Order: sequence, then structure tokens, then C-alpha cells
Amino acid sequence: MHTKLQVLSDALTLPPIERAELIEELFFSFDTTDRSRLDQLWVAEAENRIDAYEQGEFTAIPAETVFARFNK
Repeated sequence: MHTKLQVLSDALTLPPIERAELIEELFFSFDTTDRSRLDQLWVAEAENRIDAYEQGEFTAIPAETVFARFNK
């Protein structure tokens, strides 16, 4: 049986994207609410952000810059 510290130590060796995916999976393992409702809220948020970007309310950061930060 792995201890919490062993699992954490292993998780910290994962690439940033995989750590984020693991966090999400762990978080939603506690979720007892309607997942489809949460997904709808995220879709609405994403659409609002796209609209704001298209209206010039903020600028985007190139994907290469974002991924470079994660891969440090």
C-alpha cells in the first residue's frame, strides 16, 4: 500500500499537464453533484471568454509561451 507521501512524490514527477489532469480526477472523485450541469457552466464560461477576446477586452498569450512556462 502506498502512503500519501509516496503518491505525492510520484505525482510531482509527472509533467505539469498530467499533474493538472490528476488533480481534476481527484477533485471530481468527491463530486456528487450533477456533472452535466458543471460542464454546462464551463461551456458558458468558455463562450464568454471567447466573446470577450473577440471584442478586444483582453489579448491572448501565444500557446508556445504558455507551454514553455509549464515545461520549465
